[in-house]
Amino acid sequence: MPAASTRRVPAWLVPAAIVLVALVLLVVSVVGGDDEGAAQQRAATAPSDAPVADVVEPEQQTLEMARREEGDALAYGPVDAPVTLVVYNDFQCPFCAVWAKDTEPTMMEHADAGDLRIEWRDINAFGPVSVRAAQAAFAAGQQDAYVEYHHALFEGGEKRPADELTDEALIALAGELGLDVERFTADLDSPEVAAGVQANVDEAAAIGVYSTPAFLVGGTPILGAQPTEVFVQAYEEALAKAQG
Repeated sequence: MPAASTRRVPAWLVPAAIVLVALVLLVVSVVGGDDEGAAQQRAATAPSDAPVADVVEPEQQTLEMARREEGDALAYGPVDAPVTLVVYNDFQCPFCAVWAKDTEPTMMEHADAGDLRIEWRDINAFGPVSVRAAQAAFAAGQQDAYVEYHHALFEGGEKRPADELTDEALIALAGELGLDVERFTADLDSPEVAAGVQANVDEAAAIGVYSTPAFLVGGTPILGAQPTEVFVQAYEEALAKAQG
């Protein structure tokens, strides 16, 4: 598995809403701070040939972290799909569970249609229990059952309590899903699975993702379990851009 990118994106940690509010307050302070007479006086005394500043829209920052690896156990959809969705997820995160129930099915429909590739990165925002659940899901992926295991851990849009994420419970879940339990148990404690999960944790840390859920849709950051419409719009915009 490739090493995580060391590119840091400070804007990733600043929700778009905060930036928007700051801009609005700035405009209000500049425009609202002058009375109408002062504004008219400036207009009257300004040279007719005074240059007018161009209004430059802030550029949307993007960060492409999709791996597009053939055989990636934690991915769904064509490797060459025009749009990618990277999901930074934690199995102890209640909002991740909500997103998995409310929005993930819609995004998977786009993956089924061939226009989207989803890549999950299960990290440890909530500590050791999260790590063990991530290792279990990764181990399920070794039997091509990551998606099924992922969905089972978020069944009904709810995260499982920590006492249902013990080794015994995680192994029992693998049996319920029809996996080879002996192989799953061995993979759960394998260095390869531990390294795979750690690589995802390191990647998230490298780009400043310390809370979940967090997403990259076509490289564009989205923070939190936003409404499904937000993701659909971001996907459609990325698809239109990819198609030129």
